[in-house]
Amino acid sequence: MSDQKLSADIQLIQRILPHRYPFLLVDKVEEIDSTASAVGYKNVTMNEPHFQGHFPGTPIMPGVTIVEAMAQTAGVMVGTALGMADKEMLIYFMSIDKCKFRRKVVPGDVLRMDMQTLRGKPGGKIWKFGGTATVEGEMAAEAEFMAMLDLPKEGS
Repeated sequence: MSDQKLSADIQLIQRILPHRYPFLLVDKVEEIDSTASAVGYKNVTMNEPHFQGHFPGTPIMPGVTIVEAMAQTAGVMVGTALGMADKEMLIYFMSIDKCKFRRKVVPGDVLRMDMQTLRGKPGGKIWKFGGTATVEGEMAAEAEFMAMLDLPKEGS
């Protein structure tokens, strides 16, 4: 097996994930090490719709969107490693555990999501991931979650 790590730009991300604006929350994924780990990035900007109503005047990225960005990073990792571009793969949350928020995430921040697979294998439907979200090396959030991959049936 090659030691070369994969990456996914926004075009490939959109071919793997079904999410679109305003709920596509990852801009690129790098250092994809098969289904083991990956690093995702989200550029946080003031024009995102949640800032209109989430603490107006003091824009803070909602914690649930941080966790969703982490999950999307994991989805891109698995989708890239398994060649799921253009396959209409869906991923559903099953549980979120050990979730903690440590720092506000605000417009202008670059959110870095370091994700690892804790359990799951190619062909399997149930996966468990863990990871952290940081801004300039400072912990913003951490979580573990389980997800179900809804893979398209062969021939459909």
